[in-house]
Order: sequence, then structure tokens, then C-alpha cells
Amino acid sequence: MLVTKTFNIKTLNLSEKIRCYAQMFKLKLTSFVVISAIMGYFMGGATFNLTEIIFLVVGGFLITCTSNALNQVIEKEHDKLMDRTKKRPLPMNRLSIKEAIWVSSILGVIGITMLWMLNPLTGVLGALAIFMYVALYTPLKRISTISVFVGAFPGAFPPMLGWVAATGSFSVEAGILFAIQFIWQFPHFWAIAWKINDQYSKAGFKMLPYGKKDKRTAGIIVLSSLALFASSILPEYIGFTGRIATIGLFILSALMVYPTIRLFQTLDDKYALRTMLMSYLYLILSLTIILIDRVY
Repeated sequence: MLVTKTFNIKTLNLSEKIRCYAQMFKLKLTSFVVISAIMGYFMGGATFNLTEIIFLVVGGFLITCTSNALNQVIEKEHDKLMDRTKKRPLPMNRLSIKEAIWVSSILGVIGITMLWMLNPLTGVLGALAIFMYVALYTPLKRISTISVFVGAFPGAFPPMLGWVAATGSFSVEAGILFAIQFIWQFPHFWAIAWKINDQYSKAGFKMLPYGKKDKRTAGIIVLSSLALFASSILPEYIGFTGRIATIGLFILSALMVYPTIRLFQTLDDKYALRTMLMSYLYLILSLTIILIDRVY
């Protein structure tokens, strides 16, 4: 009989407690979110305001931590079934559900308040991001593959959030930043889902378009990467950026298209992994290219 090792929460010292929270808050992923928001801020802001940047960074960090933690609260029993998640603090009983809810909720309120202090629209977007991720995306993962579509909305908020924090209003430029990152979510997440589909299936999560690692699913992933490739023209089309950004975005998205085509041809997991790795590169470099193009 398999016995899962558990820990007494009271025996954790401060450093162990901090490590548990760092794992539950997914600090590496959270850093990508914060960086995306900062870049969106600099794209929209004509001046450098240190106070605003601090509020955006801390507020964005806290609402992302809240979303990640409450997601794990809801999925604790399901996380026990997957190798990649079974050693998280909640499945291992290193943190209690009650403590996780209280801490993450308090941080969420503080984060939303800080974003609201920048301007009300930014605060509303922060609250909406938490709601959509926790109340909609998380439960939908066990019901329908439409969860990926729903989850793409809060996932695409960060650069738009940064723009709104700097300008105090929504605009077509903010919409373009949102649209590109929204489209990016699909090849990125489906590549991850392809790689760990067996674990997702074991936990009852329905993530791949057709539920199987077959030609139909691979074809959808190819189409999603081609949609990202086509979106490269959008910033220049509306006059948001120039030709340099367009060329850079075309190159970056093409580097994602290629492994998806090879995935379709071979159904080999290694091409899903390459797509996933290239998607992380795209996330940071695409925003960097747009920012540089706007500055210079």
C-alpha cells in the first residue's frame, strides 16, 4: 500500500514556511506576469513615476499570488494525483487549507487596493483577473476543454493592466497588447497540456482540444501558432509600432510555428516541449521588441 508522507504544519520553521509559500505562489511564473505588466506600463506611460511602478509591481504580484494559491486550494485533491503537483505544500499538508485561504485572500485585497489606488479601472481589472482564474477557469478544467479559452482571458491581462495603470484608460493599443497575449496562450498552454496529458487525464482535467494526442489536436495547435504569426502585423497596422517590431514578432512567432508543424508530422512529445520553451522566449522578447520600437 502506497503511503503519502505528510508533515505537521506546526513543526515548520520560518524558512520552511517561506519556501512553502514561494512554491504555492509560483514565484517564477509570477515574475513573468509582473515583468509583462511593467513593460505594458512603460509602453503606455510618457513619464517615469516610481510610486506608480511600485504599486503596479506589488499589486500585480499579490493578485497573481492570490490566484495561484486559491487555484491550488480548489485543486488540492486533484494535485495529489499528478507527479508534477503532488509535492506542493497543500497536497503534502505542509500548509492548511484555512491558512492558505486567509493569507491569499488578504494579499488579494491588498493587491486590488494598490491597483485601485493607481486608478479604479486597474483595480477592477485586477479583481476580474482573480475572479476569472479562480471561479471560472479552475472549475472548468474538470468539465470542458473550453477552460483554456476562459483561462486565456486573465492570462492575457498583464501587459494590458500595465498600460491601463499608466494611462488610466483602455485604448486600442491596450486591446492589441491583450489580443497578442491572448492568442499566445493557446499554443503555449496546449504544448504544456500535450506534454503532460497523461497526468492531466489522471487528475480528471480536460485540457487538450480533442482530449487526445492525435493529428486533430496537433492540427489545432498548428493553427493557433499560425494565428499568433498573423497577429504580428497588428501593432504596426494600427500605428502602435513600426516595421522593426513587425519583423521581430514575425521571427519570434515563426520559431513557434516550426515545432508545432513538426509536432503535427511526428506526434513526438519533444516538439511540444520545444513549442513550450519557445513560447516563454516569445512572451518576454515580443514585449521587449515592441517597447524598444516605441521608444526609438
